[in-house]
Amino acid sequence: MAKTKPGKKDLDSYTIKGTNKIVKVGDCVLMRPSDSEKLPYVARVEKIEADHRNNVKVRVRWYYRPEESIGGRRQFHGAKELFLSDHYDVQSAHTIEGKCIVHSFKNYTKLDNVGAEDYFCRFEYKAATGGFTPDRVAVYCKCEMPYNPDDLMVQCEGCKDWFHPTCMDMTIEQAKKLDQFLCSDCSSEADAKTSMDEFPVSPITDTKVESKRRKR
Repeated sequence: MAKTKPGKKDLDSYTIKGTNKIVKVGDCVLMRPSDSEKLPYVARVEKIEADHRNNVKVRVRWYYRPEESIGGRRQFHGAKELFLSDHYDVQSAHTIEGKCIVHSFKNYTKLDNVGAEDYFCRFEYKAATGGFTPDRVAVYCKCEMPYNPDDLMVQCEGCKDWFHPTCMDMTIEQAKKLDQFLCSDCSSEADAKTSMDEFPVSPITDTKVESKRRKR
């Protein structure tokens, strides 16, 4: 563990200026960008310290938005998705303008309501190379895309895989009215017994995803 430099002291917490919100090490925060038209930056606080003049600085580990990554935003990236990067920095604590919560992907899909301060992360990102960890994730539907929690999907009662209505030539409205659904591969087995009274729909309303998973 790095030692604190002479004249500096570690702090257990910092109160965001003009608020009663307390930031501690490990918390995720929103930081004011230099360009006021941009969205706030998101970071995880790694260390809080004050110098002999009581100027408080925070060591942070940045989260990147998909559009800030080398590959850019892709179809399966959620609106509130972030990547935990290997980019660390030291910033004035005065640039912290709020707190937020970065959920695991699994916990995010279980939220009943997604608030303005809710984000999720399923990848770690190497800022210099554009590499991701993990580099492979489960894919769904016949389009074989990773799950985007913002997109409604329907579950086949046969294979238990999840499908985008548009990929199955359905509208969102039609999908929401379904009592049961069989994908094209399972529809030939239409005489198979079904035991579900209600048909699970994702995301958010019912995001219990227990489908067969394939690795790309």
